Amino acid sequence: MIEKFATVHWEGAGKAGKGAISTQTAALKAQPYGFATRFENDTQGTNPEELLAAAHAACFSMAFAFAAEKAGFPTASVDTKALVRLAPEGGGFKIDRIALTLDASVPNIDEAKFQEIAQGAKQNCPLSKALASVPEITLTATLRK
Repeated sequence: MIEKFATVHWEGAGKAGKGAISTQTAALKAQPYGFATRFENDTQGTNPEELLAAAHAACFSMAFAFAAEKAGFPTASVDTKALVRLAPEGGGFKIDRIALTLDASVPNIDEAKFQEIAQGAKQNCPLSKALASVPEITLTATLRK
């Protein structure tokens, strides 16, 4: 089994509060976040949805590369974007959609097989499974020739 961790330190209440996110590998080290980085497009920090998008795109990309290789089609390059939407719900918010966009170069594969592998990777990547409560997870996959 593999376990990874991240930590958060938060000070203050709600809208006025500030936090710092750190990861085990120090890829993020006291990265700031707060109300403005989450809801007001302040780019001087990060936010949970951006981190979730990065994690999902990374997980899906690896799942696709491994699945393509297992099917006999090693990937040349894989680029994935994940767009996470935070929508109002009642008095709070919820993540109601994640849109994955894959652009990949896979030599010697036909379009049908490419789409089949991409959809399988979407279903089977660990982050997709963990995010199963998100009502809509879409995938647009483009085979780059």
